[in-house]
Order: sequence, then structure tokens, then C-alpha cells
Amino acid sequence: MSEESFNTLSSKVDDLIDLCAEMKHENQILKADKSNLQYEHQQLMERNQLAKTKLQSVLKRLKSMDTC
Repeated sequence: MSEESFNTLSSKVDDLIDLCAEMKHENQILKADKSNLQYEHQQLMERNQLAKTKLQSVLKRLKSMDTC
């Protein structure tokens, strides 16, 4: 293998190592974002359920007023 071929190969390996590090970092960010979004989703689902329960209570009270 010539010196030039070795240097080219070495440069490509270095590029791959750099790309791998970048992708690892990006993956960590994406996992953190996913975790945050899952938490926010859970919070929204809980708030939605609370609002639904309150609305059902109000509707039940309105129906009971109608029968009076």
C-alpha cells in the first residue's frame, strides 16, 4: 500500500470516527427530547382527563337543574 493510499484511508477513518461521535451526540439529544416530549404528553393527558372530569360534573349539574 502506498503512502498516499494509506493517508487517504487514514483520513477516511478519521472522518468516520468524527461522524460517529457527532451521531452519538445527536442521538443523546434526540433521546433527551423524546423523554421530555413523553413527560409533556403524560402531563397533557392528565390535564385533559381532569378537564373532562370537571366538564362531566358541570354537565351532570346542568342536567339535574333541567329536571327541577
